[in-house]
Amino acid sequence: MTPIRARRSVGCRPVGRRRPSPRPRRAVLAAVALVAACSGGSGHPTVAPRPATTSSSPAASGCGHPARSSTVPITDGGHPREVVVHVPGSYRGAPVALVLDLHGSGSTAGEQELLSGMDATADRDGFIVAYPQGLIASGTGFDWNVPGQPLFGGASPPPGAADDVRFLSDLVGDLAARYCIDRSRVYATGISGGGRMASQLACDAPATFAAVAPVAGLRYPDACPATRAVPVVAFHGTADPIDPYDGNGQAYWTYSVPTAAARWAAHDGCATTPVTTSGAGYTLTRYQDCRDGASVELYTVIGEGHTWPGGPLLRKSITRVLGPQSAAVDADAAMWGFFTSS
Repeated sequence: MTPIRARRSVGCRPVGRRRPSPRPRRAVLAAVALVAACSGGSGHPTVAPRPATTSSSPAASGCGHPARSSTVPITDGGHPREVVVHVPGSYRGAPVALVLDLHGSGSTAGEQELLSGMDATADRDGFIVAYPQGLIASGTGFDWNVPGQPLFGGASPPPGAADDVRFLSDLVGDLAARYCIDRSRVYATGISGGGRMASQLACDAPATFAAVAPVAGLRYPDACPATRAVPVVAFHGTADPIDPYDGNGQAYWTYSVPTAAARWAAHDGCATTPVTTSGAGYTLTRYQDCRDGASVELYTVIGEGHTWPGGPLLRKSITRVLGPQSAAVDADAAMWGFFTSS
C-alpha cells in the first residue's frame, strides 16, 4: 500500500528519536480534557447536534433506516453505555462497513470523534464510524478495561469492572440491528488505551473484526487465542512521551512498538524480514507473505508525539504534554486504504 500524506500541514518541526521522560498522570488527563477546548468548549464541533435515542432496544433491522449522527445509549451486561454514531450522508440502507474508533485513557467518545477527525473519512468513503465510551472513570473521562493489564497510572481495574471485550463485540451486533452493516467489513481502531484495546480485540474477537489499526497503542497480548491471521496496521510517533516508541514506559508498556509489530507478524505467519520504505517524515515497515492474505504494517512517524497522525490541529497547551503533531501521514486515509485491501 502506498503511504498517504496528510491533506494539510500543521507546521510542526520533526525532532529526532528520543526516549522522553514519563509525564505525570494529572498533566496527561488535563491535556485530554483540553481537546474539547479546541472547539471553544464543545467536544463535537464537526457534526450536527445529536438527538439522544430514547431506548436501548435496537430495531429488528437497521437496513433502510438512514440517520446522521446520534448518541446511542446501550445497556450491556447490566451497565449503561454510551456510543456516538456517525452515519455518512451517502447512506441509503445498503450494507456498509463499520469502524469502531476507541478513545484513549481519560478521554471520551466525543473527544475521540474530534481528535481523530474520522467523520470526514467516513463521509468521503461511505462507512459508519462509531465512537464507544469506556466505563472506568478517569479524570474527566474514562478508561478501557484491557484484560490482564493495569490502567494508565498503574492502578488495577476496579472490582466488577465491565468486560469491554464483550461490550465491543456485542456492540457490533447491536449496531447491525440499527443500521445496515456488512458484518464482513467491521474494523477497530483507537488511540493509546483505545489502541491497546483494539489490539486485544484482534486476539479475542477475530471473527468479529476483520482488521485493526492501533494508533499510539500497538501491543501483542500475552495470551492471544486467535487462530486467524488478523491484518494489523499501526501508527506511532518517535517522540511519544506517554507510550514511548522504544518501550520502557508504564507497566503495560514494556517493549518497543517494532517488537509488537514483529510479534503480530509471527502470529500471522508472515515472512520474517520486513520490507521498509521511507518517505518525508515517516517510515513504513511491512511484513508480507502472511497467512490467509493478511499483512502487518507499521507507520513510524518521525517526531510525532502521542497524537493522531494527520489529525485536526491541537492547541499548544495540549501538544506541550502529548508531544508534537505531524502531517507526514494521514492515519485515517491510510488505515481505510489498508482496511479495504485486507
